[in-house]
Amino acid sequence: MKYLRTLIFSAVWLAISLGAAAALALVGAALYFAPGLPDVRQLQDFELQTPLRIYTSDDQLIGEFGDERRMPVDFDDIPPEMLHALMAAEDAAFFEHHGVDPRGLARAAVQLVGSGGDIQSGGSTITMQVARNYLLTLDQTFTRKVREILLSLQMEQILSKQEIMELYVNKIFLGHRAYGIAAAAEVYYDKPLNELSLAQTAMIAGLPKAPSAFNPLANAERALIRRNWILFRMRELGYIDQSAYDVAVQEPITASRHVARAEVQADYVAEMARQFAIERFGDDAYNGSYRITTTIDSKLQPMARRALADGLIAYDTRHGWRGPEQTGIPQSLAEAQDQTERSGLEEELSESPEVIETARRAAERSQTTVEGVDGDVSNWLQVLERTHSFGPLQPAIVVSSEGQQMKVLMRGGELVTIEWDGLDWAAPYKSARYRGAAPSSASQIANRGDLVRILEREEGSWRLSQQPDAEGSLVVMNPQTGAILALQAGFDFDASKFNRAIQARRQAGSIFKPFIYLAGLNSGEVTPATVINDAPVVLNDGSNQLWRPSNSSGDFLGPTRLRVGLARSRNLVTIRLLQSIGLDRTIDFLVEFGFSRDRLPHGLSLALGSASLTPLEMTNAYAVLANGGFRVSPWFIEKITQGEQDTLVDEANPRVACRECSPEQTTTEIDGKTYEIAPRVVNARAAYLIRDMLREVVERGTARGALAMNREDIVGKTGTTNDQRDAWFAGFNQQLATTVWVGKDDYSPTAEYGAQAALPIWVDFMGKALEGTPEDVPEPPEGIVTERVDPNTGRLLGDDQPGGIEEIFDEDHLPTWQPQRVEPSVERHSGSEGTGAYEAIF
Repeated sequence: MKYLRTLIFSAVWLAISLGAAAALALVGAALYFAPGLPDVRQLQDFELQTPLRIYTSDDQLIGEFGDERRMPVDFDDIPPEMLHALMAAEDAAFFEHHGVDPRGLARAAVQLVGSGGDIQSGGSTITMQVARNYLLTLDQTFTRKVREILLSLQMEQILSKQEIMELYVNKIFLGHRAYGIAAAAEVYYDKPLNELSLAQTAMIAGLPKAPSAFNPLANAERALIRRNWILFRMRELGYIDQSAYDVAVQEPITASRHVARAEVQADYVAEMARQFAIERFGDDAYNGSYRITTTIDSKLQPMARRALADGLIAYDTRHGWRGPEQTGIPQSLAEAQDQTERSGLEEELSESPEVIETARRAAERSQTTVEGVDGDVSNWLQVLERTHSFGPLQPAIVVSSEGQQMKVLMRGGELVTIEWDGLDWAAPYKSARYRGAAPSSASQIANRGDLVRILEREEGSWRLSQQPDAEGSLVVMNPQTGAILALQAGFDFDASKFNRAIQARRQAGSIFKPFIYLAGLNSGEVTPATVINDAPVVLNDGSNQLWRPSNSSGDFLGPTRLRVGLARSRNLVTIRLLQSIGLDRTIDFLVEFGFSRDRLPHGLSLALGSASLTPLEMTNAYAVLANGGFRVSPWFIEKITQGEQDTLVDEANPRVACRECSPEQTTTEIDGKTYEIAPRVVNARAAYLIRDMLREVVERGTARGALAMNREDIVGKTGTTNDQRDAWFAGFNQQLATTVWVGKDDYSPTAEYGAQAALPIWVDFMGKALEGTPEDVPEPPEGIVTERVDPNTGRLLGDDQPGGIEEIFDEDHLPTWQPQRVEPSVERHSGSEGTGAYEAIF
């Protein structure tokens, strides 16, 4: 008996000691962390955020960033069912505790120990979540947890329960850019809060724990289990009765995406603007009511986006079928739920087997039938709903593959038949240079339950397609101002957010050659008629290896005029030209022109475009050619305003080209606004000469495909790098400078030249962009003259010398005269056979 009293006495004192220790620990933590805690009172004046919005130059929305709080709700406007659902899911004792629920923390600690470190429930009250979301970072540390607890205790002293709940329901992230319960009701159900069903309410209440894992659009089968567990908890807590529970747990999933899309699809530009705003305004960019107006043209941008997508799809089609994106997708939601991963649902599944049973019955009640398809297709439709469309490619699930016909199910339940002329291209992809045997039946391509991509053709029929494994970029600039008018930096932003226009440094290849030629023309040391030998050369590249460059065709033309060398993109001509000008002098010219010195290799490989440059840099370089030699710079933000009054924060003031301005003039006026004139880096005559030589590339050289546009005012240059890794075309008229790059992010070969992969995209875009506009061929500047030359030597011919071809020149830099030649019969009689010169006769 004495022993029992001693044991009880000891246990009591142990409990008192532990409680005292805990209290002292809490007091100590409060004293230690209190000085660094944020002021809870700021929550009383918390303002709902207004998102950052990005627009085209004519005020079409292209992007919106930040916490969307256009639908805040007061506590009195929260439907009782939503309040009870959130409490059942997150904090049933919310109105009873003082910010911290000791039982919840203890349960979390026991689970932490029992599961070997795997936290199944965090023990956080709604008050603690508010403290974390509004006042703390989201890092998972013990220190943050202590601060969270202390802040929660303070909040309960300063704010009412109603105020805390109001902050909570307006802050929580619920997936798909929905912040707050009202926004979630709009995004998932396109309804106001008070019109949600009980099941829909529970579905939203289930999202704060894991907005992705329990999202009804991304993981319908998991979301059902989470939803029905919340309904189970609501019944157990007395929030709903048995009859309401019975109806709600059997309700099928009705969520779908209801998000307004941007008016103009320019996601890469929107992201560029977002990054600029963050650099300029910090975190305030998202909630400062900023409005950024870009230089993007709302008519040109969709053309650029579609031209690049169509071109990449055409490229991909030429190289073969890589197979379905997914195979063996369960047809019904019930089948999918049987196969779903249960990790992360331990808490929900541990309370009662009833949860999984009701979820399964709800899945079965979600069954959907489509005319022409046997059985329940509820899961197929869910998969299609959550699968992104990439560019013009729509997701579809194969229903049947019989003979030379394929039936597929599209989003929304539409059944489409793809005939053989939309399938027969799908020979198996083996490599960029090789395809397998052409298919003879649809079943060799894809089978029932496979996820594929389909593309609608112009006449309305459908064809099989796939997301291209090559990527690309299309950049359009105004040559006179440097403004970026359109930019598409990949096949689709949702597929890859890597901005190839400004981040991908790729070898420029032959589109760089015009600038080597321009260096010589600008110096006056060469003319379009200068002859350089297109012959083999062996060079020391600075290493232990000898460099033996060759032409892509493998042949040599011998003595070749520069005009022909550029038109036919002859490598050896360009290398010898660079040698004659001098490497250092050429690099100095290129730096003055606008290229960065540290990006230009100090070697003769520079002549072949070995410099790694971005598509935007190359577009800007061609814009300088297009405007007659003024060094403009690329820019894309026109102005920044703030607030409902659109108070001007900043406005662009670029330097612009002005051909008509006198050399002494420093400013010019455009549309009533004064601009500084950009520096001239190429003399007007040299700029005109290189433009005329680039026209030769279109008319007789590697870019003859551009003749399909039937315009005299467009010029450009193709480019292909080693092993066909990069395919380029850059070109312009006086209104638009446009560059297209096609390649693979892993630097593997495309197995196509610039004329095959990039030029058709450029022609597609420029043809539409210039449609209906008059041709605008620039007038030659003063001092450009036309002379007759010998096509073999490039020398001037006299009036008494027959034959020859016409060429244009800077009058201050004319070739030498061709010596007068005599007839062969006169040579024979004079005894000077083979000399061809009158001086040898007399």
